[in-house]
Amino acid sequence: MQNKAAIIVLAIALGLVSIYQLSFTGATYMVKKEARKYAQGDLVKETQYIDSISTLTEDQWSFLGYSFKECQKKEINLGLDLKGGMNVILEVSVEDILKALSNYNTDKTFTAALARAKQMQRQSQADYLTLFGQAFSETDPNAKLASIFGTIEMKEKINFNSTNQEVMNVLDEEVTAAISNAFNILRTRIDRFGVVQPNITQLATKGRILIELPGQTDPQRVRELLQGTANLEFWETYENGEIIGYLSAANNLLKEIQANSEKPDSPVAEQKAVTPADTTSEDQSLLDIIAKDTTQPAEAATREEFALQNPLFGVLSPRVTPEGQPLPSSMIGLASSKDTAEVNNMLRMNQVKALFPRDLIFMWSQNPYKYDPSKTLYELHAIKITTRDGRPPLDGDVITSARPSSGITGSEVKVDMSMNAEGAKIWARMTRENIDRCLAVVLDGYVRSYPRVQNEITGGNTEITGDFTIEEADDLANILKSGKLPAPARIMSDTIIGPTLGKEAISSGLISFIIAFIIVLLYMLFYYSRSAGTIADIALFANVFLLMGVSASLGAVLTLPGIAGIVLTIGMSIDSNVLIYERIREEMRAGKGIKLAIADGYKGALSAILDSNITTLLTGVILYVFGTGPIKGFATTLVIGIFTSLFSALFITRLIYEYLLKKNVKLSFSIKITANILKNVHIDFIGKRKIFYGLSIVLTLIGISSLFVRGLNPGIDFTGGRTYVVRFAEDVKTEDVAASLAVSFGEPPQVVTFGNNNQVRITTKYKIEETGVDDEIETALYEGLKGMAGPGVTKEIFLSENRVSSETVGPTIASDIKTKAIWAVSLSLIIIFLYIFMRFRNWQFGLGALVAIGHDVMIVIGIYSLLWGFLPFTMEIDQSFIAAILTVIGYSVNDSVVVFDRVREFLPLHRKRSPHEVLNLAMNDTLSRTLNTGMTSILVLIAMFFFGGATIRGFLFAMIIGIIVGTYSSIFIATAVVYDTSSKKGLKF
Repeated sequence: MQNKAAIIVLAIALGLVSIYQLSFTGATYMVKKEARKYAQGDLVKETQYIDSISTLTEDQWSFLGYSFKECQKKEINLGLDLKGGMNVILEVSVEDILKALSNYNTDKTFTAALARAKQMQRQSQADYLTLFGQAFSETDPNAKLASIFGTIEMKEKINFNSTNQEVMNVLDEEVTAAISNAFNILRTRIDRFGVVQPNITQLATKGRILIELPGQTDPQRVRELLQGTANLEFWETYENGEIIGYLSAANNLLKEIQANSEKPDSPVAEQKAVTPADTTSEDQSLLDIIAKDTTQPAEAATREEFALQNPLFGVLSPRVTPEGQPLPSSMIGLASSKDTAEVNNMLRMNQVKALFPRDLIFMWSQNPYKYDPSKTLYELHAIKITTRDGRPPLDGDVITSARPSSGITGSEVKVDMSMNAEGAKIWARMTRENIDRCLAVVLDGYVRSYPRVQNEITGGNTEITGDFTIEEADDLANILKSGKLPAPARIMSDTIIGPTLGKEAISSGLISFIIAFIIVLLYMLFYYSRSAGTIADIALFANVFLLMGVSASLGAVLTLPGIAGIVLTIGMSIDSNVLIYERIREEMRAGKGIKLAIADGYKGALSAILDSNITTLLTGVILYVFGTGPIKGFATTLVIGIFTSLFSALFITRLIYEYLLKKNVKLSFSIKITANILKNVHIDFIGKRKIFYGLSIVLTLIGISSLFVRGLNPGIDFTGGRTYVVRFAEDVKTEDVAASLAVSFGEPPQVVTFGNNNQVRITTKYKIEETGVDDEIETALYEGLKGMAGPGVTKEIFLSENRVSSETVGPTIASDIKTKAIWAVSLSLIIIFLYIFMRFRNWQFGLGALVAIGHDVMIVIGIYSLLWGFLPFTMEIDQSFIAAILTVIGYSVNDSVVVFDRVREFLPLHRKRSPHEVLNLAMNDTLSRTLNTGMTSILVLIAMFFFGGATIRGFLFAMIIGIIVGTYSSIFIATAVVYDTSSKKGLKF
């Protein structure tokens, strides 16, 4: 064995590095174990215990000189499906960046191009800026971008003579800079959020950012933190008494418009006709307040009559005393959350708008009215424009610091801010000119507070109040310190995994892994004897140990599909050992001594081992490039596992054999039962190929027919939509769940049992085209299912305990995923064909492998088409299914390559034999290896299937079917195609 010393040094170095990296996971595990013991099942106490340890300094708690928080960053990085947490894909709005760069130009060609680009984005993989350039040229080929973007701010880069391409180049630089700025701001916010091992990455599509927050259990807080632009503004206001007269005039005008409706069944009349019914609904707190302000309880009819006669005041309660005097404030009215849109529509009507002062704009409060117990009423404020350009006189750019604080009693939480010199000067002027009037503090277009000025404030210090919680104040201070985003960031897709489901996934994943591992260990001991089997098992232990150590060193994320990748790696490691052992057995049967047989066995198996692993490596790399989330985790462990399994099988086992041979230890590679299994078989595979062609054609046609009749069940990864996994205290029927949600969602969602009978998976496309409606959807979900959730279950309890996971994929992201899946499969096929063509220098071998792959993929897809809806687990066509297909492709090629490698070896040795005989000889000779590898892989996957949990059961089912079919095609299809496409002169290398 050459370079023996170097290999020993490398093995020791890898082992020590792995021990070092994994030791941090052991240290943090002990702390978490103590936390669980202390908490006695209380998740809040457990979290508080761990948080308290995290705040300790190195002097108070340390491991190898690292604090607990630093150790957490170095431990094995668990994915969201194992740890719980939130995965978000954000898109920074390039459309809003372009609008800002144009100084909000209202040119018709420009606005039409923006809308057209947004529409084109749904069907294209190009970024928004590129599509905007195309749309602008299509809308008006003669239009010049320089006339749109030649603003004062851009005059140094764009002049009137700049070509459209030159302007696009400048815009690309500006947009890239803005997105990079947004990325840095978001990363700062995440770092200050306190999440351990967060991941924030810019995706290939310009403007899209992937954020993973393990262990985060408050999705609403995350959404507000990520989507808030932190656009802080300070405005002067009108007093309520100055506006109440205008509101009264608007109410009278709307009453006239309503009375003059042409037909009772006209759209306008219909809208007004249903308004009274809406305003008397149970959650319409506004009219209830009106009723409470009277001495006699108002009847429903009275409230309806009031709303009919007062269109505006029927949905907007004016702020007046019982005597009718306006209350002093910038707040001019209250409206229910469901009526704010209607109020906006009324006040934006041209006739109504003309009644009010031109420098007046209306803004809603961010939080509900604090004296409303139902928390459904929002305040409407009168904002006064005092600048020529309509912008606020002071904004958040002047803020130099922000911090949360509390009042003297500790009851009022607020955010204290400091301004720079310019901001302090403007703030002093604003407070001086508005004594005894309100100034509105506006955040992201909503009024956060409206303090009444008592005297001039100098020095640039001020505060924001508004019934904050400690977390809200901390987040707001964080956002203000990080800076405002250059454009809104919208959530395109998100996945939420509850901590309970994460713990169950770890448990089921570990159980399935241990069972699969034990099965493989016992199988190797049984088939290859105790001596050779033990060495193979040592290689397996080394493989898993190195894989985990290297993964921890590289910061790779371990997901549930990642555990499946590890298990698959075990199967591949066994495959390498099987190839070596089968070769050694052949050499020993040829009469060679044990030492020479081992040396020649390793040498003879090397080519097949490398070819089979490289083809799987290629599919793993493609998966990593095109996959996201859990699929990328699967690809990561698969790729790392290929290298560690090769090192373990080729070098560690060889070192052990070298040592044992020096000690003259007796070695054996089989027991009596297995010594001659599948040896001296003479099956005429080539002669019977037409029978198997016919069988494969029939199976493929059945699958294709099912595709036309039943189709497939595409998941939200490809169609867009929302899924929720909901757990109930008792068993439920899927049809009852669907019927209950049909009322909330407007149509019945797809509901399937997910694992146990008390857990369901709900899929819907309800409002998937809309953004910022997550809270509304969650409310609808709760309202539809609260009758089944049990007594006393509030919305908060339902979302934190009953909803164990959720996923939202927008249509644009779904289109991207679908396109990436097509690219991944296509590139896999092309790369594998090219690799086999180069390795075997014969296109027939590449074609044989491609036909076998196509055969396997079509049968797996056909079975999914036939059986979805009948089997008790999810059989959706999603990213996991594509990962399974790509793995099956790698496995199928792996099997075929081993046979092809033996054909390549036999052709020069048996020149006088016909291709028919040589191909048969090669297939019979490798039959033991093919079935051995297939058997171990299937046993491993079956263990995972039954014990690995419901999350990956569909993925594993595709893998099991794929490996069975892949084993079949490598024996009966791939080599037969090589034979039928070869010339009569035979194969040549």
